[in-house]
Order: sequence, then C-alpha cells, then structure tokens
Amino acid sequence: MESEAEVRGGTPKSYSVRVDRSGRIVIPVEVRDRFHFGPGEELVLQEVGGQIAIKSYDQVLADAQSYFQGLSEPGVSMVDELLAERRAEFEREQAEEAGDHE
Repeated sequence: MESEAEVRGGTPKSYSVRVDRSGRIVIPVEVRDRFHFGPGEELVLQEVGGQIAIKSYDQVLADAQSYFQGLSEPGVSMVDELLAERRAEFEREQAEEAGDHE
C-alpha cells in the first residue's frame, strides 16, 4: 500500500523506531491510524526488494485477489469454469465405469 506522499508523487514519510530487547518495535500512532492497524491485530512482514513491508492480513488478501483477478478475462467466472471442468471430468469417469461393466 502506498503512503499518501507516494500517491501524491512526494517523498515517502520516514519514522524512527527502535527494536527492543524482545525484538518488538512500536509503529507510530499516525501510521497505525492511517492504515487502520488496531491493538492486538496480527500483521504480516514481507521482504520486498530488500526492504520490509508491513501489511494487515486484509491488505495481503486484497493483494492476492488483485493478482488473481488479473489472470482471468473480465466477466469470466473462474468458479464457474472450475465447476464445468469437474462436471465434465465426472461425466467422463461415469462413462468409463459404465464401459467397464459391459
């Protein structure tokens, strides 16, 4: 997810944080508010191009959905295609079994 500064074409904001002895960091309140990170929420750390990105599970899910939407043609339901393939496969299996019993 891009920061507001990046969306506007400006320089990304930087924040100074410190890793404590337990390996924890505190995400500044301004960032938590902007990205809707709530208390106790589990986040995902992703290494991207030698940098660390912090995302919520909802953001990771949205990224995955966006990626997979790009793999199909607009207006084509991948679920409907999968169901049609399974039905055809089932019918082939039934025909084979009927042929074996003759």
